Amino acid sequence: MPKTTYFNRDISWLSFNGRVLEEAAATTVPVIERIRFLSIYSSNLDEFYRVRVPVIKALKKIGKKNDDIDADEQESILQQASDIVLLQQKRFGEILTQQLIPQLKTNGINLLYNGKLPQSLEKEITDYFLSEVLAFLQPVTLDANTTFFPENNKLYFVIQLRDAAGDEKLTLLNIPSDNLPRFFVTKCDDEQFICFLDDIVRFNLSKLFKDEQLGCYSIKITRDAELDLKDEYPGELSEQIEKQLLKRDNGLATRFLYQADMPLSMLQLVVQHLGLQNAGSIEGGRYHNLKDLSGFPVNNPGLVYDRWPAIALPVTNDEPLVNTMARQDLLVNTPYQSYHTILRFFNEAANNPDVEEINVTLYRVASDSRIVNALISAARNGKKVNVVVELKARFDEANNLKWAKKMKNAGVSIIYSVTALKVHAKVALVKTRKGDRIIYSGLLATGNFNEGTAKFYTDHILLTTNHKLLREVELLFIFLAKRDKPDKNNQIKFNHLLVAGFNLQTRFLELIDREMKLAKQGLAASIIIKLNNLEEQVLIDKLYKASQAGVKIQLIVRSICCLVPGIQGLSENITIKRIVDRYLEHGRIFIFNNNNKPEIFMGSADWMNRNIYHRIEVCFPVYDDAIKQQITTLVNLQLNDNVQAVVIDSKLNHIKPAINGDAVQSQKAIYQYLTSIK
Repeated sequence: MPKTTYFNRDISWLSFNGRVLEEAAATTVPVIERIRFLSIYSSNLDEFYRVRVPVIKALKKIGKKNDDIDADEQESILQQASDIVLLQQKRFGEILTQQLIPQLKTNGINLLYNGKLPQSLEKEITDYFLSEVLAFLQPVTLDANTTFFPENNKLYFVIQLRDAAGDEKLTLLNIPSDNLPRFFVTKCDDEQFICFLDDIVRFNLSKLFKDEQLGCYSIKITRDAELDLKDEYPGELSEQIEKQLLKRDNGLATRFLYQADMPLSMLQLVVQHLGLQNAGSIEGGRYHNLKDLSGFPVNNPGLVYDRWPAIALPVTNDEPLVNTMARQDLLVNTPYQSYHTILRFFNEAANNPDVEEINVTLYRVASDSRIVNALISAARNGKKVNVVVELKARFDEANNLKWAKKMKNAGVSIIYSVTALKVHAKVALVKTRKGDRIIYSGLLATGNFNEGTAKFYTDHILLTTNHKLLREVELLFIFLAKRDKPDKNNQIKFNHLLVAGFNLQTRFLELIDREMKLAKQGLAASIIIKLNNLEEQVLIDKLYKASQAGVKIQLIVRSICCLVPGIQGLSENITIKRIVDRYLEHGRIFIFNNNNKPEIFMGSADWMNRNIYHRIEVCFPVYDDAIKQQITTLVNLQLNDNVQAVVIDSKLNHIKPAINGDAVQSQKAIYQYLTSIK
């Protein structure tokens, strides 16, 4: 039997980001959408250097003193990652300069990318600089006494100046893209011109400096994010990594991106004066932070995706939504179907005089959350409102804290998760009094209760009055209110829900074991799993054993995938697909054939170490036959995708499926299918 093997999680993630980059090269995608994929790639890469690179470097240092960590392996991962990123960045530049900019020009849009400004625009651009830009510029001299701390992922110029006496100095100048739009748009002779803010500053440097300019070069420094290491690694190891990261000063610089033609002597001085000796120095182009392309200022319907208006769920407005739910479970598939049904659920609960209590978990909250406003109204309307707010949701901490304070001031009972244990579950429970009875209604979802991300994340929200499911949701809220950690002394028995920290991993292992037993008996046995990330080795090893037992396993994994498919004797019965299209694939679905009596689960949990061991996650069974059939149809369309899907092989290559017969673009096919449901 071959040795159990795994893809490295970080190299696997970089391959996913490479797939995003290739979507920017796809000629079938409208040009503005291709530019958007470039911005997604750039934003993803920034996060990689903020979140993952610091940990890899820390593990490398730990490995020199700890035999359990292979320092050479960590060094190899860093080198592989660097090599991959360099190739991807080169590809990025080719796509933008050789494909997208020429295509924009054929549509009368001139993206000025080489720094050369048409003479006809010079006065307008100078006027803009003097009236709008100049107020935000703050030059800093770089020398041995420099104490300036460049901020994470902010844009700067390094400018070499020579005064009248012949003395030279280096000056650091901010590019105020946080205060002003990154792009300046104007028209001339029926042509649209788009100019980078960077070039407006470059063109007008003489208005700021009277000394002779010898050179101007762009730089960007990426610093590590505050990491929840216990969310990623077991206790002792997380503590060792934390000790390494505590040696940083206000965020270790993990990447120093600089304009490639900067003279070496100047580069060395910048590294010295800004203390960047331990950062990875990477050559870049003239422009950084191209994630700002997400706000590319062109409004041309012919250059973007054709609109797919959100489909209204076939529910009546003639009665409360909860009455409809009492007759049948409902499923909302975002963004194909309208999120209005979810907003209506919270709004009606907030204003229904018979509702006594509302409970909900919030992980990432929309910046202008209608749901939170409904919860505030509910509290002010005299209802008991309990909200579990996760303050450790990476990069959303400030927004979540803001809303938590507003809710608390309105009388909402706020429950914060315990240290090192995130609440990632997506559940809501409403208790309504009908005479002497309490009626339960609720939501169980694969994604956050966030009307913003619901516009482009593919997720599934079950609306149900199933008392058995919702009674267990209530037990979960009672547990969360105690702010305990799951342990042997406070275990709650969940018979329907799968809850991480209680029974989730054990139950999934049992379900896989059952398929293995059926396969050995010659009965129908198969597994279909759709996830964002697959890393946790206990579950991966069980899938390997299932493959060896003859169970057919089909995986759809969007991002990190550590399972290696197609290895004879280990994983030859496992296939993996990755789908990148106009929407971000986000839903988690688990289908176990069970001798043609399939059991289907959905929920919040990826199969990552953090999700299995360090979070409260909820997966839930689907009992309604019509909804089970709907989910099966959606998943089959994705498995049959031969347009936007790629197959991951045993070398982590992306293989385009052959089109034998009809072309299937699953997201488009899903929209058409859901449109047909009445």
